[in-house]
Amino acid sequence: MSNDPRPVALVTGASYGLGGAIAETLARDGFDVAVTELDPADLADTLAAIDAAGGQSLGVALDLRNDASIIACSDAVLERFGRIDLLVNNAAMLLAKPAIDVAAEEFEAVMRINVTGTYMMTQQVGRHLIEAGRSGQIINIASTFTTIGAVNVSPYGISKAAIGGMTRHLAAEWAPHDIRVNAVAPGTSMTKLRAEIFDNDQSRRDAGLAKIPLGRFTDPADIAGAVSYLASPAAAYVTGHILAVDGGMTVT
Repeated sequence: MSNDPRPVALVTGASYGLGGAIAETLARDGFDVAVTELDPADLADTLAAIDAAGGQSLGVALDLRNDASIIACSDAVLERFGRIDLLVNNAAMLLAKPAIDVAAEEFEAVMRINVTGTYMMTQQVGRHLIEAGRSGQIINIASTFTTIGAVNVSPYGISKAAIGGMTRHLAAEWAPHDIRVNAVAPGTSMTKLRAEIFDNDQSRRDAGLAKIPLGRFTDPADIAGAVSYLASPAAAYVTGHILAVDGGMTVT
């Protein structure tokens, strides 16, 4: 990017995995990047990667369960950089449990982070852009569960279906302000939690791979590349879109 000043991205939940890869890729693309985690001390590796990629970095505490934390996070980024051009909503909570065993408080905890907290974080950035009269972008990290069902992950899957609806509704409402809202829907990613599960259950690993036509799990770089595209001028006419990056899993 050649914009001066450099555009600023805010990536939530970026201590490792998808969030870390997205933050580093955006820095290479020319963004200064603020990243969040419950404990900012966990962001050291991501901050170093942003700096090495040529971006200015900022680590900020964020608890999506707390409205005051959401406001304080956006205020900290604006105080440091003076602007937010792109918000990547990556932070989320996973609950893997049979539906009949999910307690109300567990369901509500997932929704508070994945839906309500994400919505309120997006509202903060949207309000900033609208009041500043500047264009901007929101990119939500959705899931294949945004469009398909699966067993034993219903609270998480329902929350990601809501992210799909949020993407479409805000894209329609904010288009007059030149704010584009899109989502990336990763397929099965080899997260730390999933790696631990698969390391102890080869049959489950094989069954997961069998569902993916391209024959491999999603890599964080795959998702970072999709975010990079949506954040680029090449996607200037794309809004309200949910981009599946799943090796073909949802088309079989």
